[in-house]
Amino acid sequence: MRKRVIVDYSDRKWVPFWMRAKETRLNRSKAGNGLLFGLMFICGIFMALPLVMVVNNALKPLDELFQYPPKIFVRNPTMENFTDLFVLMSDTWVPFSRYIINTIIITLGGMVGHVLCASLAAYPLAKHRFPGRDLLFNMVILSMMFSWTVTQIPQYLIISLMGINNTYLALILPAWSFGMGLYLMKQFMEQLPDSLMESAKIDGAGEFSIFWRIVMPNVKPAWLTLAIFQFQYMWGNTGGTFLRDEELKPLQFALQQIVQGGAARAGAGAAVTFVIAAVPITFFLVAQSNIMETMTTSGMKE
Repeated sequence: MRKRVIVDYSDRKWVPFWMRAKETRLNRSKAGNGLLFGLMFICGIFMALPLVMVVNNALKPLDELFQYPPKIFVRNPTMENFTDLFVLMSDTWVPFSRYIINTIIITLGGMVGHVLCASLAAYPLAKHRFPGRDLLFNMVILSMMFSWTVTQIPQYLIISLMGINNTYLALILPAWSFGMGLYLMKQFMEQLPDSLMESAKIDGAGEFSIFWRIVMPNVKPAWLTLAIFQFQYMWGNTGGTFLRDEELKPLQFALQQIVQGGAARAGAGAAVTFVIAAVPITFFLVAQSNIMETMTTSGMKE
């Protein structure tokens, strides 16, 4: 009877070279690191330059705004642009607070509804097998190939037939059906190990309980990233296609009317640009860590 001989290769100097595992070493010189960081620094400057100009233009007086060639940094900062914006907004037909309330309702309604609908639709597509699953997912991917202008007329006809034109729902309901959110959530949920769901089913948990208590907490970076993208889209919606009453229009519509006032309102227009950009950027900074986690993680593996 033969005995099994176990060879211990813990001492690496006795291991033959053809049996040693290949090691991957980072072979990069200090000059290469410096060149890489230098390129990243230059790219970062170009990416931050528009934001820097927006902030500086909002603080420039009129003579600096019309200066040629334009200067990036403000020399004599002033708050007159924001004062002019406040005066113009106080003279509108509808109170300024009404525009803010409309924007909050439209933005939160579209963002929360889209995250929930995309997550609820992505869960069965990612973790269940049923006839027509691949066909449904391919239809979602196909819908992402069309531009918004292509579907604008059919979308308007559908909303008119539903009788929700000139209401908040005319902007909120279409935001729930964007295919990008479903695609993102499905791809992230597929990386969750099936053993999590199987263990919960053994313990007697139902499908909704599994989805709400297990799946959603584990894909938090994905749906938070989706919420930020949707917030940015809804925040910039003017509602000009579906909303006719001035009492229903969002803040973006009122701000754009100020910008179209001509050269006399250039200072207020610069302040408007700052206000439009400040809110989405603030929302992004609050959840920045979760966005970075979504971009770098590959999900949970069994």
